[in-house]
Amino acid sequence: MNYQKLFDQLRPFYCLLVTVIFLSCSSSSPEEVPSGPSDLSMSVDIVGATSAELNGDGTGKVVVNFSAKNATSYKVNFGNGDTKETTSNSVSYKYVGNGIHTYQIFVSAYNGPEFVTASESVTIYVAPSMVWADDFNEDGALNGTKWGYDIGAGGWGNNESQFYTSRPENVRVENGLLKITAKKENYEGAPFTSARIKTQGKFSFKYGKVEVKAKLPEGGGTWPAIWMLGSNFSTAGWPACGEIDIMEHVGNNPGKIISAIHTPSSYGNTQNKAVKTVEKVSTEFHVYGLEWTRDKLVFSIDGNVHYTYNPANKNSSTWPFDSNQFIILNIAVGGTLGGTIDPDFNSGTMEIDYVRVFQ
Repeated sequence: MNYQKLFDQLRPFYCLLVTVIFLSCSSSSPEEVPSGPSDLSMSVDIVGATSAELNGDGTGKVVVNFSAKNATSYKVNFGNGDTKETTSNSVSYKYVGNGIHTYQIFVSAYNGPEFVTASESVTIYVAPSMVWADDFNEDGALNGTKWGYDIGAGGWGNNESQFYTSRPENVRVENGLLKITAKKENYEGAPFTSARIKTQGKFSFKYGKVEVKAKLPEGGGTWPAIWMLGSNFSTAGWPACGEIDIMEHVGNNPGKIISAIHTPSSYGNTQNKAVKTVEKVSTEFHVYGLEWTRDKLVFSIDGNVHYTYNPANKNSSTWPFDSNQFIILNIAVGGTLGGTIDPDFNSGTMEIDYVRVFQ
């Protein structure tokens, strides 16, 4: 049999059959192509926001709500690098980093590769978290896990007249208050006693907010202080370690609150300081505060800023404040700043309600 001749005879029928099949397939109804998402709407609720607190209650929490037609999933970008994917119509989120910050929140609605996006700007307040505190609620001796003592006379270069002790006569907790008392008495060759307590070796920190609620002693020659030193004090020495005087008061100048900075560029009789007149410092409690960031030191009294240290040229001489510091509380008597001691002075007490550190 001549197969080639037979194939040539059947070829037209074969081509016709292929054409019919092709046309039959192509004439069937195409699959429905899903339409992309549309009509995306979104809203952001700031937790705790009121007419008085527009930026929230300080928790940093928000609830983002959204919806779109034909959306199968959503992606939320919170404007700080964090994202979250979901198939629901709402997500909760908590911002960190204390202060007031503005973020642009983006929501994208997806259906396969297709998507639409909407955004909303929100301003959030995040309150600092307390990282260390002593509220002095247990009568008796200081909490030894939080505080230590400097013991000795002379004030370590300040020509002070007291001998610092750890005796209850000079430092104790009573009725919810820390009481540091300077007394006129002969002790270890010194005419006065007092106390200087510190968190050195127990607690130190870098950057944050410090608040100390205190009532100051009266009497010419008293020199109470709330201050900080760099934790590298024993190796770097002073003033290279940096000193931050949150509050100093001179009994001979009642009501004049001093905040000062000691650095290698300005120490001793420092020029980096401010003096604020405050009423009733010895009869009422006031809150002495410091906000310490990588850029500046901001000093306040009862929440009112009265001095900011922010040198334009920051180096080891002007800004030794990028390392941990510890807290010191004391009353000196006489010395380079305390000055002349009133001969009628017998005792004076600094009362402290709390010491708190936030970050």
